Amino acid sequence: MMTATLPVKISFSLPDGWQSAPPDEVGAPGVAFVALHPASIDGFTANITIAGRMRNDGATMRQIAQESVQRLGQAGTVHVTKQSDVGTPDIPGLTDTPGVVQNLRLSTTLRGEPLELVQSQVYLGLEDVNRPSQRAVIELVLTAKPEQLDEVLDDFKEFVRSVRADESS
Repeated sequence: MMTATLPVKISFSLPDGWQSAPPDEVGAPGVAFVALHPASIDGFTANITIAGRMRNDGATMRQIAQESVQRLGQAGTVHVTKQSDVGTPDIPGLTDTPGVVQNLRLSTTLRGEPLELVQSQVYLGLEDVNRPSQRAVIELVLTAKPEQLDEVLDDFKEFVRSVRADESS
C-alpha cells in the first residue's frame, strides 16, 4: 500500500479536535491525507480524506461524483441523498469550475459487522491554464456514522472553506 499524492499542491486548515493520520496506517490507501476526529470514536472514527487525480477526459463533475457512487457500491449499498453544484464563491481559493457536493448513505460491513455510514463528498476542479484539457480533480470526503454527523458536519464545512491552491512552489 502506498499513500497517494495530489496532482496539485493545496493548503488547508483542520478545525480544532481533528488530527492528521498516515493514510496507510489507518486503512486508507489511495488517499493523500486523512484527518481523524478522536472525540467521535464509537466503533467508527469520523474522518476527512483528501484525494485527487488528473483528468484529461470530458467528464463533468457530476459524472466524476457518480463514479464514486459506483466504486462505493462495490463494497455495499449506496444511496445518494443529495447532489448539488457549488460555484466558485463557495470555495474561491481552489476551483476555476463549478464543483459538486453530494451526500451519501452507505450500508457496509466493518470487521464482519454491519455498519451504516454517511458521507459528504466535495469534488473540485482546477484547470491547467496552459492545457485546458488537463484538470486536477480534488475529492474532499467526510465519513461518519449517522449519529456522529451533527457533531462533525460544521467542522467539515469549515475545512472545505479553508482549502486553497498552494502557489508557493
